[in-house]
Amino acid sequence: MHGRADVAVLVLDQVSRDFGGLRAVDCVSLQVAPGERRAIIGPNGAGKTTLFNLITGELAVTSGRIFLFGQDVTALPTQRRAALGLGRTYQITRIFPTLTVRENVLLAAMGLQPIKFALHRPLLPNGPIWRRTDEVLERVGLAHRAETPARALSHGEQRQLELAIALAGDPRLLLLDEPGAGLSPAERQLLYALIQSLPRTLTVILIEHDMDLALGLADRVTCLHYGRVIAEDTPDRISKNEMVQQIYLGSG
Repeated sequence: MHGRADVAVLVLDQVSRDFGGLRAVDCVSLQVAPGERRAIIGPNGAGKTTLFNLITGELAVTSGRIFLFGQDVTALPTQRRAALGLGRTYQITRIFPTLTVRENVLLAAMGLQPIKFALHRPLLPNGPIWRRTDEVLERVGLAHRAETPARALSHGEQRQLELAIALAGDPRLLLLDEPGAGLSPAERQLLYALIQSLPRTLTVILIEHDMDLALGLADRVTCLHYGRVIAEDTPDRISKNEMVQQIYLGSG
């Protein structure tokens, strides 16, 4: 069920996370509109991935509240948040190397673990889940590799597969954690073209260390430094923001 168009897809209200004496995310508040492309930028150690882990529920907040599609999900486990329409990719690719490309995506579409998938696989009809899988593979440019074992894919193709896995559950909000990490310039260009082609019914939040790529893709940009939001604006204004230039670019 899709929410009202005027309800923010994601709201963070003074969200913090402590690790012992270290505050990794410090009173972060932000609001993301339906269909928006939001980039989260900042130097290494700024708290970007920790923020994603709080949004998905892989980490619990120390304080603050998180709302998805108008619902307070602060205390909800990861699976419940995913069921509401939250999808995610990771900095380090998470695929099942011995399964084929199609099987990896079917697994995600069915929401099953590999051992259960092995039991269900012979019973799968040529039904909606199978068709959804083929549509997703076509969208990310891997239809011709459907029967290839995932371990045989190039690194760039594995990133495409991870995007397909994230899309298989038909999310409404997709979190992409440095999807271009480790890719060649040509592979990055292909992947970012795929991301740009995603429908605006899908809201995308992207962590990207490459500021130029982030600014080229985003409608709005949030810059983190030591767990705090130091700037949030349009890409054009962020690129001219002196604090962002000093803290982000100066950090190399």
